[in-house]
Amino acid sequence: MNNNKILIQLYIPLIEEQYDIFIPINKRIGTIKQLIEKNIAEKSSGYVIKEDTNLYSQVTGQVYDVQLLVKDTDLKNGSRVILL
Repeated sequence: MNNNKILIQLYIPLIEEQYDIFIPINKRIGTIKQLIEKNIAEKSSGYVIKEDTNLYSQVTGQVYDVQLLVKDTDLKNGSRVILL
């Protein structure tokens, strides 16, 4: 297992899809969000990238600050995240 990445469970209500994805802990949340959206938009005809989307904790509802590094958040292996 690579210690520089964590496995999160991502749910996207807009397209009613859930994905298990590895994300690097040394990248900013904003960068991760952009990469996820680009990837989902390429795979799903129903997903449109919007500027005002955020990543949220599925447990607490907390918005993840796009300026923070993943390692500086409460995200860890198994975290459940919503892209909304």
